Amino acid sequence: MTTVNPSDRRFADRDDHRYAATASQKASLIAGIVFLVVGIAGFIPGLTTDYGDLRFAGNDSMAMLLGIFQVSVLHDTVQLLYGVAGLAFAASRLGSRNYLVIGGIVYAVIWVYGLFFGGDHPADFVPLNSADNWLHLILAVVMIGLGIFLSPRGAGVDRSAR
Repeated sequence: MTTVNPSDRRFADRDDHRYAATASQKASLIAGIVFLVVGIAGFIPGLTTDYGDLRFAGNDSMAMLLGIFQVSVLHDTVQLLYGVAGLAFAASRLGSRNYLVIGGIVYAVIWVYGLFFGGDHPADFVPLNSADNWLHLILAVVMIGLGIFLSPRGAGVDRSAR
């Protein structure tokens, strides 16, 4: 009979095989649920004001989620896909960390894009207003921070091969 040392790296990754077991996996799961709810809300008249002005894409979509965030069918669909990805990546520690960090980087890029091309700019294919830009900045910082700080050092690195 062998005794398992809990600090043995070979056994430290067992949580990788349990759904939403680690803090980063839980964060990925919660983010996925939030993105799904927001994506669905964008298609619900009442939650989305000026629903009749909802367009597939572009800055001419005047529909506003909660009367604040400018949305389009493309925007809401991307939110739904982000949500599904969050649920899927919550299955592994490395996947959840990558989802949070890379997703946060994507939101940082969208924030910069919104600063330069948001509003009435012809290159604005995703309707972005000032509230969207602030939200994208907050999402970028929070997602990257969660991905980095909730993941143990060396997450995804197999140290047993040494």
